[in-house]
This record gives sequence, C-alpha cells and structure tokens, in this order.
Amino acid sequence: MAENQAVITALQAVLPDMQEADIASKLEAPKKHSMGDVAFPTFTLAKTLKKAPQMIASELVEKIDQSAFEKVVATGPYINFFLDKKQVTADTLKAVLAAGQNYGQNDDGKGANIALDMSSPNIAKPMSMGHLRSTVIGNALANLSAKNGYNPVKINHLGDWGTQFGKLIYAYKTWGSEAEVKADPIATLLKYYVEFHDKAKENPALDDEGRAWFKKLEDGDPEAHKLWAWFREESLKEFTEIYDRLGITFDSYNGEAFYNDKMDRVVKALEDKNLLEESQGAQIVDLSKVNENLTPAMIKRTDGATLYMTRDLAAAMYRKDTYDFAKSLYVVGGEQREHFQQLKAVLSLLDLPWADDVEHIPFGLITFNGKKMSTRKGDVVLLKDVLDDAHELALKQIEEKNPSLADKDQVAEEVGAGAVVFHDLMNDRTNNFDFKIEEVVRFEGDTGPYVQYTNARAQSILRKAGVEVDAKNITLDDAATWDIITALNAFPETVRRAFLNREPSVIAKYALGLARTFNKYYANSKILADDANKNGRLALVAAVSETLTASLSLLGVKAPKEM
Repeated sequence: MAENQAVITALQAVLPDMQEADIASKLEAPKKHSMGDVAFPTFTLAKTLKKAPQMIASELVEKIDQSAFEKVVATGPYINFFLDKKQVTADTLKAVLAAGQNYGQNDDGKGANIALDMSSPNIAKPMSMGHLRSTVIGNALANLSAKNGYNPVKINHLGDWGTQFGKLIYAYKTWGSEAEVKADPIATLLKYYVEFHDKAKENPALDDEGRAWFKKLEDGDPEAHKLWAWFREESLKEFTEIYDRLGITFDSYNGEAFYNDKMDRVVKALEDKNLLEESQGAQIVDLSKVNENLTPAMIKRTDGATLYMTRDLAAAMYRKDTYDFAKSLYVVGGEQREHFQQLKAVLSLLDLPWADDVEHIPFGLITFNGKKMSTRKGDVVLLKDVLDDAHELALKQIEEKNPSLADKDQVAEEVGAGAVVFHDLMNDRTNNFDFKIEEVVRFEGDTGPYVQYTNARAQSILRKAGVEVDAKNITLDDAATWDIITALNAFPETVRRAFLNREPSVIAKYALGLARTFNKYYANSKILADDANKNGRLALVAAVSETLTASLSLLGVKAPKEM
C-alpha cells in the first residue's frame, strides 16, 4: 500500500542489509486500531542479530526517525507505526484525484500480451446462464490484465464444429423449414436439436445419420457447408446482442472450425518427437512420463478423425505464433480440469518452452433456483431472459426511489445487467453458487446495485455542492475519514492481488467494503456543512466515487451517476 512506503523507508534506514521488497513482504496490519496502522515483526531478525525479538524491537525504535509518523512504539516483538493521518490523508486524496480512472494502474506487464479463451458458446444454441461465468470472469480478467500493464487479447473460441452440426443439419432437412428458422433462428434450431435427441432415444440409427452429415460437412459438401455457415451467422447475431448488453467485445471469434486446416502440424510435431502411439486403432500420447495420474491424450480416433485435444493443441500453437503471449488463460469450467492438464502435458512433451505459460482458470457451477441446467434436455435458462428480468426488477425499484429520473430505461439496463455480472463475480471463482434473481437485483445488501447506488449517492453530493473540488489544503484526520483513506490506499495492491490470483471476487469484495465504509461515513458526517473542512470532505467523496467507478469498471459493470 502507498502509505507503507514511509514505513519501509524508515526501517531500511536502520536495517541497511534488508532489501525494500523483503521489508514490504513482512509488514502487517495490527489486530486493533489502537495498536497502530502498520506493524513490523522482528522474529526473523533474531537469528542474525542473536538477540530476543522484544529487545530488537525496542532497540530499533530508539534508532528510527519518527518525524514522518505520529509515533513509533515497540509492543513486544513488534514495531508499531502510527502514521501521520493528516499527511497520509492529504497525499492519498491528491493521488486518487490526480489519477482519476487510472488510480491503481501499474506497469507490471510492460505491455506483454495475455490471451484469454473465454465465453465460447456453441453456435445454433442460445446463450444460457451456463455461459455467463466464462464470459464475465474472462472479461474481468482481461480488464485486470490491462490494469496491471498487460495487453489482453480476448478470444471467443466458438463451438462451431462437431457431430452436433451433422445432427442439426439432418434435423433441419428432415422436419425443419427455412421460414420457421428465419422467423426465430436460435430458438428454432434449439428446438430441432432437442427433438433430434428425443427421437434418437427411440431410434438410435438417427445418430448414424447425424454422423454421416457431419462427415459431408468435413469433406466440404456444398449444401452441408452452406447450412452450417447460415446457422453460424444467425448465432453470432444473437450472441452479439447479449455481448452488447454486457458491454463485452472480443478480439477474435476464431472457433473450432478455424483450426480444421491447422491440425496436421500438431500430428507432424508429435510424430517427429516419436510421441504418437497406437492404442486400439486410435492415436494417443502417453502422458505418464509427465504425470502418472494422467490418462493418455487422444489425438486421432480409430476412423482417423481428430479430436478436441488435437484442435486445442493447434489453437495453442497458433495463438503463440500470432500473439506471442506471456500467458494464455483458458476460462473454462472446473469439469474440464483434466483436459487442460493433458494439454499442458503434451505441450511440455513437445519441449515447447511456453508450455508453463498456459493456464486453466476453472470455475464452479451455477444453478438457477437450485436446479442444474441442460441444453440437451431442453432445461435451459436463457441469458437474454435473465437480463430482461433483471432490467424489469431494476426499473421497478428506480421508479419507486426516483420516479423523475431521466433515462430511466437506460439506467435500469445498466443496473440490471450490472447486478447479474456483479453477483457472479463476487463469488469466489471456484465456488458453486445458486442464482435467485430477486436477491441479485436489490439495492441493499451484498449486491452490484448497492455499490452502484453508493456511487450515485456520492455523485449526488458532489452535484449539490456545486463547487470544484480542490485537492490542496486538506486537513482531515478524524477516525471515520481514516477508515476510508485506509480502504482507498488498499486499492492498488488489491488490483495487483486480484490479477495474480486470477480472482475477480477480490475486486467485488473490495468494492462492497468501500461502499459500506462510505455509507457509514455518510450517515454520520455533515459533508456539506460550510466550514474549513468542507473541501476536504468533498475531496474524500470524489475519491470514493472514482475508486468505486474504477472497481466496477474492472468487473465490467457500469456506474450510473444517478439512480
């Protein structure tokens, strides 16, 4: 944290043999406010200095230059620093207001590319709640990458190839109609897909028909390819509407089909390294040398067709060639953990130096009102419907709280969509959670709308003040202010930690904490009172608004100025 720099400087002056980073890593927050703001434990110095930690702490306190602090005291084996609250407050507010939306930005990544494989819905099927997690977690990690000095490359690896398209083509040709598809493309195609599976249960021969049509598609049959391209185009139109509502864009829509002509390179590389083995007619790579618990990676089926693994290996190589990534993140559900372990193992057996830069970012399942969702059975909760319902619930609350609000519908869209996104991201990434929309779109409690409403409240105070905030001559030092300053100072390190842990919930929880701290301050302070500290209080409000807006932006959530 920024305020720790004074502590680090003071300690380094009396511990010249310790590196700045080593001192910084040992700093702690005392358990109680009354014990100070920053603590330095001396246990690790006992061995080198050959003294008891309590004695080391006492002796160092005598040597430390205390001019930059309220006081520095030894408490047992700890050196406790009480910061100069007026100075830290003034410096912090000045830094936040000068940086604006760049507050918390760092240059750790030095512009290196980070590839993110995310969202990846299957064409000819609507986007369901099952696609939400990969989409919003991937987008938040892309935003965090940029905030940490990297250049994110967002890749929507569309599910646009495979036997299911043969089944869909058969279903369309057998009982579908062009007019019906054109009237409502994706819902109709989903209906055909579900109907195919229902009929295949009674007549397993239909699966052979589906496979035959996919073989035609693979072989470049003009009719099969024309239908596939049509299904893909219609799907992308509908997907784009959803992505627009979520405020998400992509740098690439190269899906599975894109790699059809890029898999020979994979097979050749494996052959050159003598890694391919035959097993029951299929071509596999034995991974036991890398990890004895891993099952073999299937590269080619008995009929010679390539598999997901072959395609993902081709995609990994293409992305390294194209983007020269520092990291390649796959934001895919936890149930695919073994697949990505296999992928990394094969890359390492190929002696590719960047194999360790490939990371699977798993996440838990989302249930809807306690139930799992399945496309094949038709039990699907459409993401569009959830966003529509969230919009309506947000609009209803806005009309109750602020009926004269201009652009009510636009604000309701930002609040509704933001509520859905925030709820997903405030949960630890690997946890399963249940989604109940009435709880998600509330203006109180641990919700996105609560954070948005807090920011809108801060903006309302600034509008009422009607003056330009001056970041100079700030002399605030009360306890309520200090709680906010401590939170604001934590933001840059929180940004770094969220990215390093690949954990957007760190930011969501931070935003909730800052919002709660500010609302407590708001309830107990006369912010607009005309006295010497009015400008300082307004600077505090403006800094909170900047930081809440930046936090929400990292999560992919809008921050309306009025609600």
